[in-house]
Amino acid sequence: VQLQASGGGLVQAGGSLRLSCAASGLTFRRHAMGWFRQAPGKEREAVAAISGSGRSIYYRKFAKGRFTISRDNAKNTAYLQLNSLKPEDTAVYYCAAGVDENDYVDFHSSYNHWGQGTQVTVSS
Repeated sequence: VQLQASGGGLVQAGGSLRLSCAASGLTFRRHAMGWFRQAPGKEREAVAAISGSGRSIYYRKFAKGRFTISRDNAKNTAYLQLNSLKPEDTAVYYCAAGVDENDYVDFHSSYNHWGQGTQVTVSS
């Protein structure tokens, strides 16, 4: 299984980025996809998740209204649209995949495959 995250970069506060996570080696539609981030000196935290069909979506409070998670099962790719970025959003963003047994995701969803991360830097 390989998860390749991309799309990170340097952006000014208020700007936008679109992260992509290309998956291979797994039955993509049968896996929930999650996005996580880790800022320097901080623990990794969940950002958002989407079920295999896309019908169930979960956002952390800080992501609601600014970030949008989506997926294209035909392309084996998940996305995270980041809008209205703030300096505190600066972090390495990781995508992850986990077997989706009931087409439902929440904060407690588990993942067993992880991508390498893409750096997002937001300047003030």
